[in-house]
Formats: sequence, structure tokens, C-alpha cells
Amino acid sequence: MSSTSMNRSACLQECNQVPVSNQDRLPLPALLALAMAAFITILTEALPAGLLPLMAQSLTVSEALVGQLVTIYAIGSLLAAIPLTAVTQSWRRRPLLLIAISGFAVVNAVTAVSDSYTITLVARFFAGVFAGLLWALVAGYAARMVPEHLKGRAIAIAMAGTPIALSLGIPAGTFLGAAWGWRVTFGLMSILTVILVVWVTAKVPDFPGQARGKGFALRTVFTLPGIRPILFVTLVYVLAHNILYTYIAPFLVPVGIADRIDLVLLVFGVAALLGIWIVGVLIDRRLRELVLISTTLFALAALALGLVGNVPAAVYASVAVWGLAFGGSATLFQTALAKTAGEATDVAQSMMVTVWNIAIAGGGIVGGILLETFSVSAFPWSVLVLLVAALVVTGVARSHGFPSSR
Repeated sequence: MSSTSMNRSACLQECNQVPVSNQDRLPLPALLALAMAAFITILTEALPAGLLPLMAQSLTVSEALVGQLVTIYAIGSLLAAIPLTAVTQSWRRRPLLLIAISGFAVVNAVTAVSDSYTITLVARFFAGVFAGLLWALVAGYAARMVPEHLKGRAIAIAMAGTPIALSLGIPAGTFLGAAWGWRVTFGLMSILTVILVVWVTAKVPDFPGQARGKGFALRTVFTLPGIRPILFVTLVYVLAHNILYTYIAPFLVPVGIADRIDLVLLVFGVAALLGIWIVGVLIDRRLRELVLISTTLFALAALALGLVGNVPAAVYASVAVWGLAFGGSATLFQTALAKTAGEATDVAQSMMVTVWNIAIAGGGIVGGILLETFSVSAFPWSVLVLLVAALVVTGVARSHGFPSSR
């Protein structure tokens, strides 16, 4: 090979330029590895909720304390995402990704063998820390693998692990936990993570971090045109979702279908899978329109729940529309942020992780206050107000954040 060819090859690798022959080819093995990482992350986060009684009995604590295993995970992500991303800006990307993924193998193994609630709680906190780092990497990593016109589709594939975990992984994990014991479930997740480490090492390309001294300050990234509208819309949209999703069980009681919560969540999960597929197909051409449609559909579902939420058929239909709207929302917001932030994507995504976890915690707090003060009838209307605010800001952010299609 000539020196010119060698230099060109090195530039393509380091500068993340894609050869002309590969302009329309998605690196599926690498993107699916990222999707598996997202799957394991979500499963690790939410599985204690499905195994609540079993874990409480085994660890000899109350179910309320086991519930805090989810809370401490969110706190770990909230506290770690921004500082860890800022400190590791200069690190090469694949070793950093492998550190984040390997962390899940360790913390899930500790959870599987621990008889101490305190040790389990600490393991869950560090699981959240690794999750905060991983979520800050995934979208930017997927975007760097492909040319500009395929970035949205690449992020959609990388994020597909999230709805799959919610719709299939958690029910399957709960079933395995009931059949074989909850420790076996966490042990299997640890083994699955070790396999993923090998997969990433073999198939996911490495990229350089930011050159030393050329990292991005948080304030600089936060004040980039379009960043704040995207973060605001993400905050109110995810807050609206979590108010309803966290308290879906009490919401179904007046309708008389609280005993069918499994079916309701299955409807939501299947519709979410369809939503992320639609987003993956259209996102690179119609990002702004998809954000507006997603928010509008969610608002219409909330309106229907407010008006005819006492009719079981209307609830199932509304939940399906809600799932369809929510399925691709993470992909939409992360893609908008990646396109807006450019080279500062990882720092911007760490802000997204922080905002997302604030919304999760806020959904539990705000929903609890509404439940105690006004009853479940206040949920749809509160959600609707938040979504109207998201629609307004998306509409205004036409030039930066959610630009019109060209």
C-alpha cells in the first residue's frame, strides 16, 4: 500500500470519515452491541421493581426499602453523568465504553450473591454511576459510526434496546426470578454482560476522545443555540410520562382493570416497539415533524384518559397511542441533541442523562403529590399541561434545536 493510501486510511479512522462505498451501509453488528448495552442498562435499572416481594423476603427488609434500590440507581446516574463525562473527554471511546459495560457485570454479580441490603444498595448506586457514563456515550458513539444522513437511524438502532427491555426483558426477568429465584436473574445478566464485552471488543470501532486542552466546558455547551430548548422539552415530556407510568397501577383501579396491569403494560410495550421502528425509518428526514407528532399523540392520549378514562376500551386505546408516541422519544431527543451539539455531543448527552433522571425522580414526587392531594383524576390533565409546554417550545425552536427539514 502506498504512503498516500496509508495516510488516507488513517485519516478515515481517526477523523471518522466514511468511504464513499459505505455511505449507505449501517454497521449493524456494532450498533446492535450498543443496543444490547442499552438493554442490559434498562433491565438492571428496573428489574428490582418486578422482583420486589422476592428481594424483600430474601434480604429481610420491607418492600419499600427494596424500592429504594431503583431510587439509588437513579441518584448514581444523576450525580455521575456530567462530572464523569467531563473528566473523560480525552479518553479513547472504546476503552471507556468497555469500562462502563464491565461495571454492570461486577455490580450485577455482587447483587446476585449479596445477603446484605447495605452492600446491595452500594452496588446499585455504582450501577447507576456506570449507567450515567454509558448513556452519555451511546448516542454520540452511534452517530460517529455513520455519515451525517444516517445518524438518526444509527441512534434509533442503538436505542432499540430500551423499549425491548421495557416490553419483553423486564417481564421475562420477572418470570425467571419467580421460577428460579431473583439471584439467578441477576447472575444471568452478569454473564450476558461478559458476552457483551467480548462482542464490543470484536465489533465496535474505537474513536479518539477530545485532544487534551480542547475539551468542552459545560457552560459553553449549555449555551449553544438549541441545547436548552431540547433539554427543556426532554424534561417536561419525560416528566409527563413518568407521572403516568409510575402510578399506572392506582390509575387503573377506578377503571376496574387493575388486575390486568400486565396486559396494559404489554400494550404499551408493543406500541413502543412500533414507535421506535417508525422513528428509525423517518428520523433523518423528518426529525422536527416526528417530535411534534410524538408530543401531539401523547397529549391526545392524555386528553382521552381525562375525558373517558373510566372506559376500559378507551384506556387500552389511549395506552397504545401513548406507547406509540413514547417509543421513539429518547431517539428523537438524543438525535436532536447530537446534531445540535456536534463535536460536544458526549458532554451534551451527559446533560440529557441528568435531565432524564431528574424527570424520573420528579415523576415519582409530583405524581405522589397529585395522588395524595387530588386523586388519580388529576394525572391526565397535569400531563396535558406539560405536553402543551413541550409543543410550544418545540414550535419556537424552529431555527435551533428542532430545525425544519431541508
